[in-house]
Amino acid sequence: MVTFLAGGTGTPKLLAGADETFPPVETTVVANTGDDVELGGLFVCPDVDTCLFQSGDVLDTDTWWGIADDTAETHEYVRTLADRAGLESGPRYLPDERQTAGREIARWRRFSAVGEFMHIGDRDRAIHVTRTSLLDEGHSLTEVTRILGNALDADREILPMSDDPVASIIHTPDGPMHFQEFWVARNGDPPVESVEFRGAENAKATDEVLDALSDPVVIGPSNPITSLGPMIALDGISEALEATPVVAVSPFVGDRVFSGPAAKLMGAEGYEPSTAGVAEVYPFVDAFVLDAADGTDLDRPTVRTDTALDTDEDAARVSGAVREALEVVT
Repeated sequence: MVTFLAGGTGTPKLLAGADETFPPVETTVVANTGDDVELGGLFVCPDVDTCLFQSGDVLDTDTWWGIADDTAETHEYVRTLADRAGLESGPRYLPDERQTAGREIARWRRFSAVGEFMHIGDRDRAIHVTRTSLLDEGHSLTEVTRILGNALDADREILPMSDDPVASIIHTPDGPMHFQEFWVARNGDPPVESVEFRGAENAKATDEVLDALSDPVVIGPSNPITSLGPMIALDGISEALEATPVVAVSPFVGDRVFSGPAAKLMGAEGYEPSTAGVAEVYPFVDAFVLDAADGTDLDRPTVRTDTALDTDEDAARVSGAVREALEVVT
């Protein structure tokens, strides 16, 4: 068995061509929940859903978000109504007193659906309706994710990192904002002063996650701060990773990041935005997979290949390098 840690699109892209190297029945995926939000009363889990949709073979791999060939009539009409009513579009947080009211798991990340700023398809919305209803019936997020995985015929076990609320908050000169506002609504443009994982000091990794982390672990080329940072911030996660073989794929080639806001966020947190900085963020990683053009000299074993993940064939190549790295440290 091997456990993958997933946030954003890095690990899902790696898994897209990894079935032969890492058969689905022998892999577990632990997904970040720090960028979950409650939008219009529905609980949305972007990273969990990307993994669920991929494992259920319904993921839109053009966007790496949502369900392939989904319609979006509800989303479009919500936005139309807001325009006709003259309501301000974009992220609209619920009042402060509402941020800690209601279902606990949605704390500090509650948005109105008016001017819906995240694109949500109709079948995608049905997932969120079902998830939210099951949560309100008293199921944990772990239980709900398993139920949805069964409904989608997911061929890998997908686990949310925690059943407790953890919200990734980006502190900017304009004030604090949830990661989804920073990245989706504002395209990652605001300067970043620091990153907070609100609630992480009281949140716990689930027993299922800690059990999965007893197996060798693979970290895909994800953002070390907001994709993996919320997991690492949980009590017991770093200790579990120290105690098991871990391989990570760098999201950088030297100081050039493949995609996303990793460089900006790492710099704000005091890390060099580079492969060397990633190694500093991940002291528990035993071996790295680096791009062949990455000349970074690390103090840990490295396997080099072309780490681009544009096709399933690319993913198969990189997953083979990951397997090679695991063999070095296990």
